[in-house]
Amino acid sequence: MMNVQPLITHHSSLITHHYNMLLEQLIIYGSVFLFCGGIVYFYLKKLKQESQRVKAKIEKAKEEGLHEPVSLHPVIDLNTCIKSAACVTACPEKDIIGIVDGQATLIQSSNCVGHGACFHSCPVEAISLVIGTAKRGVDLPHVNEKYETNVGGVYIAGELGGMGLIKNSVEQGKNAVENIAKLKTKRGEAEYDLIIIGAGPAGISGSLMAKKLGIKFLTLEQDTLGGTVFTFPRSKIVMTAPMDLPLYGKVKLFDTNKGELLKIWEDALTKNDITIRDKTKVEEIKPVKDYFKIITIHGEVISTKNVLIAIGRRGSPRKLNIPGEISEKVAYRLLEPENINDKKVVVVGGGDSAIEAALSLMDENEVTLSYRKDKFSRLKPKNRDKVLAAIEQKRLVVKYNSNLLKINPANILLSTTGKETAEVLKNDMVFIFAGGELPTQFLQKAGVEITKRFGYTMKKY
Repeated sequence: MMNVQPLITHHSSLITHHYNMLLEQLIIYGSVFLFCGGIVYFYLKKLKQESQRVKAKIEKAKEEGLHEPVSLHPVIDLNTCIKSAACVTACPEKDIIGIVDGQATLIQSSNCVGHGACFHSCPVEAISLVIGTAKRGVDLPHVNEKYETNVGGVYIAGELGGMGLIKNSVEQGKNAVENIAKLKTKRGEAEYDLIIIGAGPAGISGSLMAKKLGIKFLTLEQDTLGGTVFTFPRSKIVMTAPMDLPLYGKVKLFDTNKGELLKIWEDALTKNDITIRDKTKVEEIKPVKDYFKIITIHGEVISTKNVLIAIGRRGSPRKLNIPGEISEKVAYRLLEPENINDKKVVVVGGGDSAIEAALSLMDENEVTLSYRKDKFSRLKPKNRDKVLAAIEQKRLVVKYNSNLLKINPANILLSTTGKETAEVLKNDMVFIFAGGELPTQFLQKAGVEITKRFGYTMKKY
């Protein structure tokens, strides 16, 4: 009889071996599964925590009045969005866009300054740049693809047309002047081929291009070189793409301050022997037959074949229209706070510009901030924290519910809700930050059509 014991032992060994291999595989696959499951768990947990943080930021933004957009801002197509978060990373301003439950959403959209970094960074083009909302319309002039308005010979470039980003304003100013140079239609006899109104990014770029193309031009600025860029509440200016200045070359700015930007513009203009006529506000553009008369605040009349309007959307600073406002000690912007010392200063306003002006002056001066409301709203979080800390530390005096009544050489009169008599404060300087007046009437007087746009997607960006 055959001895089957070795055969049984052999099969038993095979079974044990296969069992051990199976157990080993189960342990390996189980470990990998647990490891991957752990990664997924902690990833999902992190996403949930991040969503909760973003939701909290949105609620805070709503409380502070920062959630609703006020200018050019991103609109996200959630059907196209792949949730890469590239837009969140790309935004230089931070906390404008966040991810909630796997979907991109706006947080502090009031703080969006229209960089367009999110638009350019999106890998699936799920972001559009829009001005105005469904409820809040924005007045925009009619401008065609050549930047010409409905009034032949009158062009608009830059912020006034809805494009506040420096790079785009520079491009529009340059392109508008190129289009003017290509005109085949003959316009009437005039002193100049082109008058450029405004010396901000679009006006400076247009001036350089006019010089390059040999156009006889003159650039007028109601304030000083730089235009509305120097009324920005931000001390730093970030550009996500280089600006190409005619006759100068490409310039890219990373966290550049206003003074450095001004130096670049001054250098470009000086090298090309271009003089900007500042402190010359244009009161009226008057069409006369086949040319235009430009009437300045000084009563000067200048004739031109074409006009490029390159002013900001705010136009002129809003006045309070009170006695004494036309005084040397009154200003509507603050450029060099370091040169103001040992003064009694009143800052009027409650927005970011007013707050930043007061904060920059308070260490070397006695500063009083007059605000017509009972509390601050729509402030950037950093400004809010700084101003509240300054008030608590008694480094800054804030008069809520107050209005400036009169400006005298040595003092000011301030009324406060609930008080019968006006308060008299000794005063050396007054800075008024009451916003700006849209140049609607100025444009309409020249015949330029303006339409209120609701949620208008910018085509040229």
